[in-house]
Amino acid sequence: MKLNTPRWWYRRQPDHARVARTLLRPLGWIWAGVTARRIARTTPVDPGCAVISVGNLTIGGSGKTPVARETLRLLRRAGVDAQALSRGYGGRLAGPVRVDPARHEAADVGDEPLMLAQGSPAWIARDRVAGAQAAVAAGAQALVLDDGHQNPALNKTVSLIVVDGETREDEWPFGDGAVFPAGPMREPLAAGLARADAVVVMLPTDVDQADPELLAVFGALPVFIARLTPQGPPPPGPQVGFAGIAKPWKVERSLKAAGAELVDFVPFPDHAGYGPADLRFLADRAETFGAGLVTTEKDWVRLPADWRPKATAWPVVARFADEAGFTAFLAERIGAGGVQSAR
Repeated sequence: MKLNTPRWWYRRQPDHARVARTLLRPLGWIWAGVTARRIARTTPVDPGCAVISVGNLTIGGSGKTPVARETLRLLRRAGVDAQALSRGYGGRLAGPVRVDPARHEAADVGDEPLMLAQGSPAWIARDRVAGAQAAVAAGAQALVLDDGHQNPALNKTVSLIVVDGETREDEWPFGDGAVFPAGPMREPLAAGLARADAVVVMLPTDVDQADPELLAVFGALPVFIARLTPQGPPPPGPQVGFAGIAKPWKVERSLKAAGAELVDFVPFPDHAGYGPADLRFLADRAETFGAGLVTTEKDWVRLPADWRPKATAWPVVARFADEAGFTAFLAERIGAGGVQSAR
């Protein structure tokens, strides 16, 4: 059973959920130790092409998949045959399989690979090495790993860390620094940053600058600012919003900021599979309020095919504030002569 993300994870002050934090912290130490040992004991494999890892240090909610999608777009626009590689979380297929949006469902390959496959070749494979070899055999000149920072199987040319840059009151992207399940961290902050080559800070469209206190955390690492930009306005009229992502409350905020007439919002756990009971509940809420249904693109692809016409997907994409600088950074790191600064 999947559970909603605890909001107290992102509180810096230990006063919030003090008992839960205390009881769960030893499990976090075990999780961190297992992760560190796995990384230290694995010898990465060179797949024969550049590998750009897009990952994060927390249990989701940072915007890594949109950043991976945008990285693929920029590389392919520059003439590099960049292809996505994902574990395919939530899908039943082990792979290696090239994702076909016309044939595959989220239940087959996962929701995020379906999104990535809309703009570039995308592969899923539980065995990242086998997946990389399949992509290279199909002509990949560069691989963009979605959620690859804690996976040591492949030799990485560039490791990007995506961080949610929205800080509010006592909300902090890393909480109090505790590792799952006591907090949102996949590993200690210092350990994760030590393997990174750059940081991508995701800001809301209505925030001009990143929090200086947050930027100071990254030391000398290059930092690129990106924003999740809506591809259009929310649907008109009253709407019931819903989302099954790591931080569903951010979708609610974004819809309201974009002018949606949001009469209700229903959060679901990350990667939630929408079963009959969930769909009945959403239909009932929409009928109660005389409203439409609006959700994220990631959630929309997880809906049953016959249910998708009943909900509107509100797609957002990542866009870099300094697109040319980010592309030049990739070109320098991967040594691809064909990668030129974006124009």
